[in-house]
Amino acid sequence: MRIVTLAFPLVLAASAALSGPISFGGNWNEQRLQLFNSNDYSFNGGSMSIASDGAVSLAWARTGRGDWAARSASWSWAVDASVPATDLRRKGGDDRNISMYFVFLPEADANAMEGANIRQLNNNPNVRILQYVWGGNHARGSIQQSPYAPGQGANVILRAAGTGSHSESVNLAADFMAAFGTAPEALVGVAVSADSDDTDSSIRASVSNLAVR
Repeated sequence: MRIVTLAFPLVLAASAALSGPISFGGNWNEQRLQLFNSNDYSFNGGSMSIASDGAVSLAWARTGRGDWAARSASWSWAVDASVPATDLRRKGGDDRNISMYFVFLPEADANAMEGANIRQLNNNPNVRILQYVWGGNHARGSIQQSPYAPGQGANVILRAAGTGSHSESVNLAADFMAAFGTAPEALVGVAVSADSDDTDSSIRASVSNLAVR
């Protein structure tokens, strides 16, 4: 699994202008992370479904300016077929059912890079990403620096590998402070990924009712 590295594109497209619900509509796109395989995503306004068979990719959207000051988020998610538990601290072999990405920039950078392409965004050393994870076998609430981009990406563990359905509510500001030691500034984008390539397993999952406040 290579998904939690800032070397991969986190392309961000326009979204709703007001803080609140984020639609899984036409503003979402898939970013392949491997040449010959990717996940299947279906978007239906209030929800997205994910099918992953020995694959990895992410779907992404940009938040509107009205969402930049958001400091909390909520969503529901469900997993009907799960990858096995993996060690999310390892490079490679760290499959997970779902990761919810929240992408932040300092406000000055967010303003300056509003029209930037993805390569320019990825080259910005000030990008910070919180990744809320359903996978692995780690304690709920534990925060791990990404093995691919320590200091810029962090995993926040919410659920161990397995099936079920849950609703989540997270404090982005508190988790950002715990992960990076500073307060967040502009929430410029969100993304959802599934990762089953290293264990050659299958994921059947969904995410719904995503909102930021």
